[in-house]
Amino acid sequence: MRALVAGIDSSTQSCKVVIRDAETGALVRSGHAPHPPGTEVAPAAWRDALAAALAQAGGLREVAAVSVAGQQHGMVCLDADGAVVRPALLWNDTRSAAAADELIAELGDGDPERGRMAWADAAGSVPVASFTVTKLRWLAEHEPDSLARAAAVCLPHDWLTWQLAGAPDLDALRTDRGDASGTGYWSPAAGAYRPDLLRLAAGRELAVPLVLGPADPAGQLAAADLTELDGGALLGPGTGDNAAAALGLALAPGEAVVSIGTSGTVFAVSPTPAADPSGAIAGFADAAGQFLPLVCTLNATGVLAAAAALLGVDLGRLAELALAAPPGAGGLTMLPYLAGERTPNRPDATGELHGLTAATATPECLARAAVEGMLCGLADGLDALLATGFKLDKVLLIGGGARSEAVRQIAPAVLGVPVEVPEPGEYVADGAARQAAWVLAGSAEPPCWSASGRRIRYEAEPQPVIRDQYAAVRG
Repeated sequence: MRALVAGIDSSTQSCKVVIRDAETGALVRSGHAPHPPGTEVAPAAWRDALAAALAQAGGLREVAAVSVAGQQHGMVCLDADGAVVRPALLWNDTRSAAAADELIAELGDGDPERGRMAWADAAGSVPVASFTVTKLRWLAEHEPDSLARAAAVCLPHDWLTWQLAGAPDLDALRTDRGDASGTGYWSPAAGAYRPDLLRLAAGRELAVPLVLGPADPAGQLAAADLTELDGGALLGPGTGDNAAAALGLALAPGEAVVSIGTSGTVFAVSPTPAADPSGAIAGFADAAGQFLPLVCTLNATGVLAAAAALLGVDLGRLAELALAAPPGAGGLTMLPYLAGERTPNRPDATGELHGLTAATATPECLARAAVEGMLCGLADGLDALLATGFKLDKVLLIGGGARSEAVRQIAPAVLGVPVEVPEPGEYVADGAARQAAWVLAGSAEPPCWSASGRRIRYEAEPQPVIRDQYAAVRG
């Protein structure tokens, strides 16, 4: 009988499950269920969505191993009995922006510049509102009673893995280096927690999950109500969503990923840890023992959706309109900070249109400006990676936004390199499934599954006018 593995992607918007052949990676069945909207969510909603997605996927019969990938950074606080203290604050909740500034200044003895250098050296990243460490400081300042009840803090994927294990006790919480590296109190370079940074944020000790190696088992399935099994299947350590996507894509040297989803991310696998005091690059770890320098923007597919709503069209028509306008949209430039922004760190910023004239006040120019503005923010992230010495051959374009023909055709002109678009897939869930197969095999390297499908290549002459217009209004 063939062995099956399951990969779970508990993302911001939904839960996806893929069940694959452990040896070949062939897809056997899958399921999907939505998450509630908002930047503050009761973790029970993730559990409910997981149950629904598993049911749609036909359950976990014959599945020998399971791994969970999840949205990074979110803060899940548990009391001594394992109960959730308050709704989880998600990565895209910006209420802790002031707390991030405080923590930077405090570690620098009042000097923000020195503080950024100290944080980059200690944790690989300079904290912003997305990071768990800043959310803990916000909790300490605004909800001290909630913090007083908290005995442990973990991340969304940690909590779901723990639920699948039957939530035995707090000592059974497990995580991996990829997700731990996004907390702000775990050092990718040292491969260890920084309890001093956790105390700086929360004012006291809190229990944290044990960080496992890339293929270390996190326990066994024991949640019969979720799995319809009595247990026995192995649980992988899981990881964060971007690290899982890199594993699912089998990212190679010279390749960078531009992922356009709820957030926009630019990342690549590196043999060495990053420590960028400017804060542009988050120096994360990956899910396979290396490192994952990453740049994240808050504004991605939401920019396209907002432009489509403004014009009263669907996303397909928005793409047609954008491709009907010239590069640079005739001088119309959109600064797409519709939800504040993480990179650059402007949590209170709003979107702006520049260069609006009688000639550019057209649906075509507005659509083009939206696509170009979103891509320019991601191009800035790619520039930051290149500045570290990363050698780039091509970009892999993934995520919901990569389905737009306008995004595909305009991307190489803005990014300045060839773009390849893999066939649409659940790369985060696939990465979790590949990790589960790795755990099951107990091998030194992840399994070499066959490629998931062909890639469509897009090339275009770089259009410096687009980046120049954007740089002028970004400031």
